[in-house]
Amino acid sequence: MAKPGVLDSDPGVMVKKALELKRELQRLVKSIVDDEDCSTETIDQAKETLCVLKELKLRKRSSLSFKLHNKSVTSCPDEFRCPLSKELMRDPVIVASGQTYDRPFVQKWLNAGNRTCPRTNQVLSHTVLTPNHLIREMIEQWSKHQGIELSNSVQYIDEEGLNEADREHFLCLLKKMSSTLSDQKTAAKELRLLTKKHPCFRVLFCDSADAIPQLLKPICGSDSFGSVHPDLQEDIITTLLNISIHDNNKKLVAETPMVIPLIMRALRSGTIETRSNAAAALFTLSALDSNKELIGKSGALKPLIDLLEEGNPLAMKDVASAIFNICVMHENKARAVKDGAVKVILTKIKNQIHVDELLAILALLSSHQKAVHDMGDLGAVPGLLRIIRESACERNKENCVAVLQTICLYDRSKLKEIREEENSHKTISELAQNGTSRAKRKASGILERLNRVVNITHTA
Repeated sequence: MAKPGVLDSDPGVMVKKALELKRELQRLVKSIVDDEDCSTETIDQAKETLCVLKELKLRKRSSLSFKLHNKSVTSCPDEFRCPLSKELMRDPVIVASGQTYDRPFVQKWLNAGNRTCPRTNQVLSHTVLTPNHLIREMIEQWSKHQGIELSNSVQYIDEEGLNEADREHFLCLLKKMSSTLSDQKTAAKELRLLTKKHPCFRVLFCDSADAIPQLLKPICGSDSFGSVHPDLQEDIITTLLNISIHDNNKKLVAETPMVIPLIMRALRSGTIETRSNAAAALFTLSALDSNKELIGKSGALKPLIDLLEEGNPLAMKDVASAIFNICVMHENKARAVKDGAVKVILTKIKNQIHVDELLAILALLSSHQKAVHDMGDLGAVPGLLRIIRESACERNKENCVAVLQTICLYDRSKLKEIREEENSHKTISELAQNGTSRAKRKASGILERLNRVVNITHTA
């Protein structure tokens, strides 16, 4: 049997060897399957045969590519070469500047965040890539004359793992979003699965200026979001979530005029799965500061807080994550407080619901004065002290003591409750001794303030 590394590169010999190897492999596999006591040597022989067959296949493919490459590169007219790769174009496309490039190379350029033409440095008004059918036809005629059968011999696949058939299928699915309800449901379901399993399909949404509006068309045209078929609304919103995961899509998605309003409608009246994924989409989009501002100004915090108040277990984590991310921007803290976030969060914490996530939001909001006043007025201090006393989570203790320190800073009357806690349980003193470095610092700050007030009282 042939050994790896000693295969002949002659095409005729390679075909003959492949047939021999397949027959040998067939015999070995039959022996392994039929014989319960087959030896490990037989299995090893089968593995070795497979390896040789694989190498033969790779050599055949490499030989073909090498011949095509050499033949095309040495004699290719300049107008058929991609300005980026300097090689014969397989899928020529036109960018907004009017220049033609090979699709995978200019797509890589755009995916890297560039928004200029590589050749002219002109700022591109859009990133839509238009097939250059004239150049493609000329390349195919030239290739045929040269004996290079590009389209038949090589299925060209770009860096994202997509070929032209994938792109055409993608466009076909988008077209179906404007068709019958049955077609819409089928297309939406497939787009959801494709964008979940294959990141390359997420990239396609930033290639076309119309892709996102086409995706959203079935839920844009309806006066009531609740009247849209539940499966259809869920699949569309989830697809929107999937494409938002791709970093280069975040700005495009959020700035598409209909997106944020539709997500807000989904938060208010979709199925619970749809509402949860709508919250997750806002969380993903809010990774960009510009999107945080856009989401906050749109009023999206109110439906998020309402959904948090409802307390459906399926949505709580996504909602809490979205609120936290959006409220990292200071202006959005005021919006969250105005929309009643503090009361809702304290109620959930009191009921032991998603305490970790909600304490993090509370600590974030505590840098806003109105939020601190709300916490004091709503009786937050005893609950926060109880968590410090009973919780085993160091992060929760940190967040609680950080909030307490801010409350005491704005409202000295709350120091009385802390003093009573100290007299009964030494909760803050214990944290100042054994907490994390941040918790120790915050706890020590409270104790210093407490002692200062006591000293002033004694002096008076």
